[in-house]
Amino acid sequence: MRNIEHIKKIAEELALKPYQVEAAVKLLDAENTIAFIARYRKEATGSLDEVQLRQIEKKITYLRNLDQRKDEVLTSIDKQGKLTDELKEKILNATTLVEVEDLYLPYKPKKRTKGQKAKEMGLEPLAELILKQDKTDGNPEKFYKEYLNPEKKLNTIEDVKTWVSYLIAEIIAETAEIREKIRTFMFQTGEIHSDKIKEEFKNTEFDMYFDYKESVSAIPPHRILAINRGENKGVLKVKIKIEKQQALEIIEDFIIKNKKCIFIDLIKSSIEDGFKRLIFPSIEREIRNALTEKAELHAIKIFGTNLKNLLISPPVRDKTIMGIDPGYRTGCKVAVIDKYGNYLEGATIYPTPPHNKIEESEAIVKDLILKHSVDIIAIGNGTASRETETFIANLIKKIDRNVVYIIVSEAGASVYSASKVALEEFPELEASMRGNISIARRVLDPLSELVKIDPKSIGVGLYQHDVNQKELSEELAEVVKSVVNYVGVDLNNASVSLLQYVSGINKNIAKKIVEYRKKHGPFKSRYDLLKVPGIGEHTFQQCAGFLRIPESDNILDNTNIHPESYHVCEELFKKFNLDINDLSKSFALLKFKMKSQNISIEKLAEKLEVGIPTLEDIFENLEKPGRDPRDVLPKPLFKEDVLKLEDLKVGMVVQGTVRNVVDFGAFVDIGIKRDALLHKSEIDNKFIKHPIEVLSVGDIINVKVIDIDMDRQRVSLSMKGVTS
Repeated sequence: MRNIEHIKKIAEELALKPYQVEAAVKLLDAENTIAFIARYRKEATGSLDEVQLRQIEKKITYLRNLDQRKDEVLTSIDKQGKLTDELKEKILNATTLVEVEDLYLPYKPKKRTKGQKAKEMGLEPLAELILKQDKTDGNPEKFYKEYLNPEKKLNTIEDVKTWVSYLIAEIIAETAEIREKIRTFMFQTGEIHSDKIKEEFKNTEFDMYFDYKESVSAIPPHRILAINRGENKGVLKVKIKIEKQQALEIIEDFIIKNKKCIFIDLIKSSIEDGFKRLIFPSIEREIRNALTEKAELHAIKIFGTNLKNLLISPPVRDKTIMGIDPGYRTGCKVAVIDKYGNYLEGATIYPTPPHNKIEESEAIVKDLILKHSVDIIAIGNGTASRETETFIANLIKKIDRNVVYIIVSEAGASVYSASKVALEEFPELEASMRGNISIARRVLDPLSELVKIDPKSIGVGLYQHDVNQKELSEELAEVVKSVVNYVGVDLNNASVSLLQYVSGINKNIAKKIVEYRKKHGPFKSRYDLLKVPGIGEHTFQQCAGFLRIPESDNILDNTNIHPESYHVCEELFKKFNLDINDLSKSFALLKFKMKSQNISIEKLAEKLEVGIPTLEDIFENLEKPGRDPRDVLPKPLFKEDVLKLEDLKVGMVVQGTVRNVVDFGAFVDIGIKRDALLHKSEIDNKFIKHPIEVLSVGDIINVKVIDIDMDRQRVSLSMKGVTS
């Protein structure tokens, strides 16, 4: 029953049909991967994409966790003998975990509070009497006198009033309806205030948050994370401020039913105490936690989008590439790789300060370029990058060969060079020499190389060290899986690092695939996967369609067509008397015959007893077998000459590469020492909510220089009025 309700609820929230959600939940429960469902179960789900499937997965998980928590709460309250039908109904009808926890709060085991001490003193009946508010005549002191008890340290009327007030304050603070009203009030009207903790704090990264305030309901995610960071570093003190009197009136309107009650003054003082001591601090923590959670989810999502756009960058095929990891004192590490990514030769040169061995370095690099017919030089963008760029730009002018260079983000290269993966790949090389190979391979095939590095180290996020690390890792892992499965993987060339992200495959299975390949030679068919220890029918079903074998005798093994649909392809070509092995000729004839015989894809799907989406995917793959979806994307920006900060002038239009997209804009590499800032207000003439609506990591864009700060080596850019 609960599952049916959940499916209806999710369908309404996501504007989907219930059958789509039901099918997706069943497939997810049967341990099918999101990538597999999105690509190969379109008929069942009505062609839900990965984003929709992930939303369904998160929502059904939340609702099931909510159910579990409701059961735990109901059991706990029932064991206390305090579960009423009304309370049970409220808990069962709650739609969020916050609602459930609010309802559970009065019954939740907790540390010994002042209110509990008051109960132990026997003051609960008095608290109930006061809150009934039905006493309008007489002196309240006569009721207090009845509870005087020296043994319980209730020696005076003031003692009784103090302790019963603590109990009433706690009862009020634990009333779910009051908490929800104050929570809403604080969120809608409250302001986040931040200021420096010590007067001597100045010229810090948090200067703009000294004496700063902003509406709780409007503060953007990146400012929440910045304020949190300042607070965690001991620079900022942060509070939520509200109109206290309005908050008290909200509580009084709910609690006070009879203003003529003889206990009215005590009730009002209890309300104020409960608000100040219990409600406000608790709700303030809740709101700040909620703001932080929302900001972290936003930051993680932006990081994920940037990572996806970086991973999807097109490979540069059939080129010999030289990678250079720049440095000063320890020199620049140089490595040459062939068009397959194999390491050919390396060296260390010292063209930068303090050595400045320009001629010696030129001779070494020139020799490597001519010896190995180098086409592209990839220079890391870290320390000494621009000095190395100047050296290379001057050198290639002197060489009788068409060589270009590119600046490559080296984020994570040092992490890779010291990793177990790098050691296994290049056991004979020192760690310092492996980073330059990674830099070169990032041009050759960004995806295959970057999957070897912890996604958090790739450098395309903002505040990545300030967000929930578990959630960040999970999100980035999903992004990598999505891209790997979208692109597809060459089964006979893929590393363990790449294979482990394929649908249905984990690191252990990936290792076994590589071990099997080393022992038995290249895979000749997708069905050979079933010979790998640990790969059964289910794993094969999940992974086979994403793994390609260009060398296979069966041309379908080099497409996204799943083996479970091979019989459809064979029947299709047999039906039109065509040879599937001569695919380019046969597919053209197939389309011609369908057109001449007036056979639609819908009619053909019916005859072949296959779903229309599946047949459409089959046609797409037959038309371009082995297609890499990245090949249609713009190639990276190659250069032949260097641009210096001193060369720039306001109004100049230059070309650059988007390195990172953040909430307030984008950082663009235009060839100078530091990436320049393109503020979101300068991206378009019309308002844009977030830069990611317009820009992606890796985009090549034309930008205009609008400000140059020579002292801080900063440049501001604009896209307004600049033609692409």
